[in-house]
Formats: sequence, C-alpha cells, structure tokens
Amino acid sequence: MTLAKLLTPAILVTRAGSRTVFTSSKRDTTSPNWLRVGLAFGSSVFLWTLLFKQHSTDVHEYKVRNNLQ
Repeated sequence: MTLAKLLTPAILVTRAGSRTVFTSSKRDTTSPNWLRVGLAFGSSVFLWTLLFKQHSTDVHEYKVRNNLQ
C-alpha cells in the first residue's frame, strides 16, 4: 500500500472532527452592519452602471464600424 492510501482515513477523521473558525459564533441578525450593507449595494450599483455604459459604448462602436448609423 502507498503512504497516501494509509493516510487518507486519518485526514478524513481529522477534518470531520475539527471545528472551523468561521462558524465559532453566529452573527447577530437583529442589528446589521449598515456600513457593509451600504458598501455592498453601492458597489453593485457602480458595477451595473459601468456595465451599461460599456454596453452602450460597444453598441455605438459596432454601428459605426458596420455603417449602420
């Protein structure tokens, strides 16, 4: 048997028995962090605005290159 086959059950037991740091405590959902919420929505709006602006620029360039305008 190879060493990897011998160690695989030990790795599975170790991972199943350990507790991750990220789930040590649950977040308080009664008072959200409004700064993070605002940053999330603000960045989403910013990215969608860039997407629509780039799309309209690309459509205009397509029409100019193909003599459609």
